Amino acid sequence: MNSKQRLLAALNHQTPDRIPVDFGGTLTSGIHVSCVAQLRDYYGLEKQLVKVLDPYQMLGWVEDDLKEALGVDTVCVAPYKTIFGFPNENWKTWKNEQGLEVLVSEHFRTKIDANGDTLVYPQGDTTAEPSGRMPKGGYFFDTIVRQEPIDEESLDPEDNLEEFQPITDAELAYLESSVAAVSESGRAVVTSIGGTALGDIALVPGPFLKHPKGIRDIQEWYISTAIRKDYLHQIFSRQVEIALVNLEKIFERVGNRVDVVFLCGTDFGTQTSSFCSLDTYRELYKPYYRQLTEWIHGHTTWKIFKHSCGAVEKFIDDFIESGFDILNPVQCSATGMEPEKLKRKYGERIVFWGGGVDTQQVLPFGTPEEVRAQVRQRCEIFAPDGGFVFNTIHNIQARTPIENIVAMLEGINQFK
Repeated sequence: MNSKQRLLAALNHQTPDRIPVDFGGTLTSGIHVSCVAQLRDYYGLEKQLVKVLDPYQMLGWVEDDLKEALGVDTVCVAPYKTIFGFPNENWKTWKNEQGLEVLVSEHFRTKIDANGDTLVYPQGDTTAEPSGRMPKGGYFFDTIVRQEPIDEESLDPEDNLEEFQPITDAELAYLESSVAAVSESGRAVVTSIGGTALGDIALVPGPFLKHPKGIRDIQEWYISTAIRKDYLHQIFSRQVEIALVNLEKIFERVGNRVDVVFLCGTDFGTQTSSFCSLDTYRELYKPYYRQLTEWIHGHTTWKIFKHSCGAVEKFIDDFIESGFDILNPVQCSATGMEPEKLKRKYGERIVFWGGGVDTQQVLPFGTPEEVRAQVRQRCEIFAPDGGFVFNTIHNIQARTPIENIVAMLEGINQFK
């Protein structure tokens, strides 16, 4: 099998020739830019500065030569714009606080504040208020909440729809050319189509907007899921209406050359519980997800990727009924997310994309042998009869020892 065939077999719950592997296919299955640089050095690859694919999480671009070294079966068609509202283009050099020099978009413009924190600006406009902050000594950005005072009597759903608009000709041209460029790579094509994330907390503060209006405070948004459901229904209803038109236009341009679409990154789980009840999910989210997934399944061969961290076992039946084919990152350390249970209960009906090794404890802080052992154990549980794509539980973080990343790869290769 080539990479595309291998991954598609797993997605169709068939047994591939080996476990398919993803690193860098999505913005929730990537590698911190510092670790990408270390991996390039470890494998003796051509000396070059690593491109920052996602400046928010500071994820590095995994080039083809590193994909070969890591055994990666996916290729990423990144969103047209980053979370800070600018395209990755006309690369320039930038050095982080730790002294690592990388390549960033020409629109990536930063300032250092009085505390030594690094500030980044929406759409690269330094005359606007900053929308992201990398704390001094940090490795990635946090969103800066810029919530205007809320007047309950004048809340307008259109204010929370500013970022969800009809797709532009420039965006369509980008998707078409990007998909065409990678469709003959032999790897499975993974992309994020944009505009379909319902209440994703990474997006709610509007880090891509110069003057976000509406409900943009994270705490206030969660409160709204309990006391302003009518307001959120209006947002989601209009958002899906726009997205369905966009989906049709996107499919006209890229067709079935795309294999997997990242639909939504809304987190429903915490470490031990959930952000909302199952009843709230069924009332507020599920009907709108189904409109999107039914269109995709009815018109394309795309597999639909749902990201949600945390303790989401109680949601999985409803994720499946919502039309999701794939669950990521499969946080096995969260309450109720034991891998044996997940595979037994849901393994024939949803694909586990992740869960391969714990990125909170084992991968960054364990020994190489502990990493290898957990990887082999997870592969033994998740791999039988397909339905498993190996990835870490969310992105590989900065300061993860290179020896442990290599041990993880060895664990995958040792699995038979």
